[in-house]
Amino acid sequence: MGALDEGHFNAELENGVKPGCVELGFEDEPETIAIKDAVKVLLQGLGEDVNREGLKKTPLRVAKALREGTRGYRQKVKDIVQGALFPEAGLDSGTGYAGGAGGLVVVRDLDLFSYCESCLLPFQVKCHIGYVPSGQRVVGLSKVSRVADVFAKRLQDPQRFANEVCSALHHSVRPAGVAVVLQCLHLQFPNIESVFLDSNHHGWVKVLVSSGSGVFEEKNANIWDDFLSLLKFRGIDVDKIHTTDSNRQCWCPSQLSAAAKLSSMLGTPNPAMDAAVASILRSVGEDPLREELVGTPSRFLKWLMNFQNTNLEMKLNGFACNKMNLVKTNGEICHSNEQIYSELNLSFWSQCEHHLLPFHGVVHIGYFCAEGLNTFGKSLLQSIVHFYGFKLQVQERLTRQIAETASSLLGGDVMVVVEASHTCMISRGIEKFGSNTATIAVLGRFSTDAAARAKFLESIPKSTT
Repeated sequence: MGALDEGHFNAELENGVKPGCVELGFEDEPETIAIKDAVKVLLQGLGEDVNREGLKKTPLRVAKALREGTRGYRQKVKDIVQGALFPEAGLDSGTGYAGGAGGLVVVRDLDLFSYCESCLLPFQVKCHIGYVPSGQRVVGLSKVSRVADVFAKRLQDPQRFANEVCSALHHSVRPAGVAVVLQCLHLQFPNIESVFLDSNHHGWVKVLVSSGSGVFEEKNANIWDDFLSLLKFRGIDVDKIHTTDSNRQCWCPSQLSAAAKLSSMLGTPNPAMDAAVASILRSVGEDPLREELVGTPSRFLKWLMNFQNTNLEMKLNGFACNKMNLVKTNGEICHSNEQIYSELNLSFWSQCEHHLLPFHGVVHIGYFCAEGLNTFGKSLLQSIVHFYGFKLQVQERLTRQIAETASSLLGGDVMVVVEASHTCMISRGIEKFGSNTATIAVLGRFSTDAAARAKFLESIPKSTT
């Protein structure tokens, strides 16, 4: 394999993109400039320095991510389906239906990503589509996925999302019927007040929605039984599926009464920030005056303002004094009867400072403590995690800050592991669904004692993020 020319490599690192993949003129497009300007206003509203090293390129990164995540506004279904319809005669004789003569075709487990139109926070979708061909005509199966992605890459509500995919496939493919089932997961990020009040906060809102056309228009039709039976193999509880005519409240956590009440404690963001979010909506191809979007800037800002750059002191409620328990009266650290203690699965929520997209996960903290002495309570360490989580962050810095603060309280010998799922890993070009990252910080004895590190790592439960 040939080595990459150094100048070429430096250019690639500087631009943050692979050579040959640059969108010509992208940075000079009016929509990109408008989003960049709006992001600068938001950062300044958070009390951040837009010239800080970690934030210099954030406006452009956010613009790229948003335009990529909303490219569906610039795509047309007919351009995708045209040329992908194929003749398929089906059965020549016998009883039944197959292929182009009317057999059910199902495409399952399409991983999609979208932005919630109510709060602009991301949500994940597992999409399942079935259709019954007619007119001896079938569509290339990859095009079914691409049509669904067109509507995923717009600001969405789950039910409208399902309806739009169903309608688009019905009118472009002209089958006997189309069925769509979506499993949607919305990150229910709390605000900073709620996590300190409720340590059992749940991080997800889930909903199952469906839509049908043609032979699927009647929800009790037998063809639905065939389709849903194939979904049961994927562990889907079909009894919980909301149909188009279901009476249900908005699924977005930002519109739930409890969330609205807690968010109101943060006050009203300044008008410049509100106008900046409205500008972003226009730049991605939306109308800020559309009924469903009128309150979106306010709801998004109530979430974003959790990450203000404040100098708020951590109130450790006197726990700092307990670190003296780890030290003998003569000032020497006791090693002979010390054991490794750990606090595992401390949850955190944060906001990536590079893309202004959420990331979340768990923190594991290990430390030495003399046998018989009081160990530190989980609530204290959880408070430290939340304090550093609710900032514009990168995972590496978050890990280091937690380790350094915990070390100052726990006697210096600390190991911290942070496991996280990053929205920016699925919302941009790479779209690596299911991926997660882990970072480690070791201080004191953990940095030299391989056996201690191994023992702590073995205590971490599997599948925690």
